[in-house]
Amino acid sequence: MPALRIIIASTRPGRAGLPVGNWFIGVARDHGGFDVEVTDLAELALPFMDEPKHPRFHEYTHDHTRAWSETVAASDAFVFVMPEYNFGINAPLKNAIDYLHREWHDKPVAFVSYGGVAAGTRAVQMTKQIVSALKMLPVYEAVYIPFVARQIEDGRFTPSDATQTSAVALLDELVRVEAALRPLRAAHTV
Repeated sequence: MPALRIIIASTRPGRAGLPVGNWFIGVARDHGGFDVEVTDLAELALPFMDEPKHPRFHEYTHDHTRAWSETVAASDAFVFVMPEYNFGINAPLKNAIDYLHREWHDKPVAFVSYGGVAAGTRAVQMTKQIVSALKMLPVYEAVYIPFVARQIEDGRFTPSDATQTSAVALLDELVRVEAALRPLRAAHTV
């Protein structure tokens, strides 16, 4: 079964990303299309990019980079559970993406975003440009959660019916696209 890596992007205390991420992890496991693995960037705690060479050379000098490289290389598809900060991607997610290069190639990525009225959509659009430069394929189906704070109580996110339906549609499409990209990944190794 293909490996899905869910990345919880927000790292700040009191973040909405953790309850949203925990909800989506449950949906993904119940879906059954992937072996689900999770990386919480707050726990990963990558320092700001500290490798001396460009990641495309794959000549990493730090253990944290080598470990992150192995994690991403072993994943077949991704879902970024992400906030929107000042109309854009948050720094820890951008940093985690920028650490690596070839490890991201030919892998699909989907987005579960949240925020206020815009539901993180502007951050997703910015992130699609970034991941496309790394030869990832953003899928169209997404989960956008407006006014997320209204749906979190006692640290638990309660989705609307539309949000739940969107999550399943996202996973269905991710299964389809991952299978289509698998031959491209098989043609090269990291």
